[in-house]
Amino acid sequence: MKKLLTIILVAFIAISFTFAGGSSDAKSGEDRIYEGVELNMWSMWNAAEPQGQILQQAADEFYDETGARINIEFRGRDISTIINTALQGEENIDIFEEDYTRIAQQYAPYCYDLTEMAAAAGYEGKSYALFNNMSKTWSGFLCSITEQPNMGGIFYDKAKFEAAGITETPTTWDEFLAVCQQLVDAGYQPLALDSTYADFNFGYHLDRYIGEATTTELSLNGGWSDNPGVAAAAEDIIDFINRGYLAEGAPDEYPAGQNKIGFENVAMVVCADYVTSEVNNNTGAGIEWGVFNYPTVPVEEGGNGSTASYAGTNSLAITSYSENPQVAFDFIMKLVTGKWDQERADKVPQIPADPSNTCTSLDGAVETLMASDSSLSWAMGLNANGDLRTMIKDVIIQLFEGRFATGEEFAAALDALY
Repeated sequence: MKKLLTIILVAFIAISFTFAGGSSDAKSGEDRIYEGVELNMWSMWNAAEPQGQILQQAADEFYDETGARINIEFRGRDISTIINTALQGEENIDIFEEDYTRIAQQYAPYCYDLTEMAAAAGYEGKSYALFNNMSKTWSGFLCSITEQPNMGGIFYDKAKFEAAGITETPTTWDEFLAVCQQLVDAGYQPLALDSTYADFNFGYHLDRYIGEATTTELSLNGGWSDNPGVAAAAEDIIDFINRGYLAEGAPDEYPAGQNKIGFENVAMVVCADYVTSEVNNNTGAGIEWGVFNYPTVPVEEGGNGSTASYAGTNSLAITSYSENPQVAFDFIMKLVTGKWDQERADKVPQIPADPSNTCTSLDGAVETLMASDSSLSWAMGLNANGDLRTMIKDVIIQLFEGRFATGEEFAAALDALY
C-alpha cells in the first residue's frame, strides 16, 4: 500500500510539472539568461527550404535554452531588393541575411560592429580569414558573420583521380600539368570548358601573373601588350592546349562541356561550386567531387605567387540600432558553429561556415578556403569594362580555340578592341 501511494505521488508531481509548462529537458529559470527578449530576423530563405527549416529549429532550441525568442520573417531572395530601404528606415530588424559583399559595401553604415564580440567568442578560430579580411577591408570593421560559403576552383571527379593513381592535389602550375599528364596516361581528358566560363578560367590564370587590380585597369584602359604577364599567361594556355589537356571540342556551349565529366571521360572543370550539383543533376552520374584552389605560379617562375580564390558567402549581420546585439550575436554563433552548422553542411548540402566541421559534399573545400587570404571577383577584373566586356570574352574564347600562336598575338588582339 505504501509503495502504491509513493507511485501515485510521483505521478501527480510529474503531471503537475507538465501542466505548469515544465519538461525534463527545459532549462531552469536561472539558466534562461535572456528570458523575455524578442528579436526579429529577416531571412533570405523560404520556410520550406532546408536552410529555412534548420534556421527555425535552431531558433526554437535557442528559445528553450536562453528564453530569447527569434521571430523569423522568411523574405526569400527578394531581400536584396528591400533590405537597404528597410535599414534606412530603421525597421524592426535585429538580424538579417545577405551577400557579404553587399553587407560590407552597401549596408555597413547600418550594421553593428562585431569586432569585440567576435574576439570575446574566439570567432577567429571558428571562421575563414578570407571572408573576415574582406569584410574589414571593405567596411572598416567586422560587419558580418559567414553563414554559407561558396567558392571557385578546380573541381574534379574523385573516382577518375583515384583510377589515375593521383593521391595529392596540385598547388603549382607545374604540378597541375603533371596531374594532367597522369590523367592522359590513364585514358582521361583532363579539363572541360564551356565558353560561358572562358573568362572565368583565364581570369584565374591571369591573376597568378598580374593580379585582379591590374587586370581591372587593363580591362578599362587597354595596354595589354605593355604588361609581359598577359602574354606569359596566354602562353601557358596555348601550351596547355597543345599538350592535349583541354577536352575534345572545348570550348563547348554551356553546359555540354561540364556535362562531359558525367557522360564521358573528362576529369576536371574550372568553375564555382554549384557546378557539382548541375553536373550530377544533368547527367545522373552521382559523381563524388573534390576541389582544389587554382594553382599558383611561383615568383621564381615568373608569376606572383597568388593563392587568392573566387569566393563569396551569404552572411548574417546585426543592425546598428538593435537593442540586444549580444543576444543576436549569441544566436548567430549558434547557427554558424557546432551542430546546426554541421546539420546544414550535411542536409543542404553546403560548405560549413565553421572550418572545424566536415564538408561531406565537397572534399577539399574547407582546405581551399582556409588556404586563401583574399577573394577574387567573378572573371577577376576581365569584365570591368561594360562596353568591351563581351568582346574581351570573345578574344579569350578564341585563345582557348587555339587561334593564337603566341601570347603576344593574344595581347595585341585585346589591344585592338580599344
